[in-house]
Amino acid sequence: VQLVESGGGWVQAGGSLRLSCAASGFTDDEYAIGWFRQAPGKEREDISCIGTSDGRIWYYSDSMKGRFTMSSDNAKKTIYLQMNSLRPEDTAVYYCAAVDDWGFSCNKLRGYEYDDWGQGTQVTVSS
Repeated sequence: VQLVESGGGWVQAGGSLRLSCAASGFTDDEYAIGWFRQAPGKEREDISCIGTSDGRIWYYSDSMKGRFTMSSDNAKKTIYLQMNSLRPEDTAVYYCAAVDDWGFSCNKLRGYEYDDWGQGTQVTVSS
């Protein structure tokens, strides 16, 4: 599975960015795909995910759920992350990752269980 993120960049606090992740190479129509981030010197955080078997989007963090919105275009095998009201602490490299041949809801998956990762896109929020 190949994953390519785009849409990162620099933004002032309070601003918005929309990330995209284009996926290809799935061997199965059922898979899970999600968003993650890692800030310098910090552990990776799980943000959100969707499993194509139920189409339900899950958010791992309540603190981001109100500001970050995940969406997907299954036909294009592309997911998006709309990020609003950005804060300096949102500065991180944002990754998408996938688990192929996954026929369940994605809410039980955690980042370390994802097999394939994109190269990441840097998001920098200045105060």
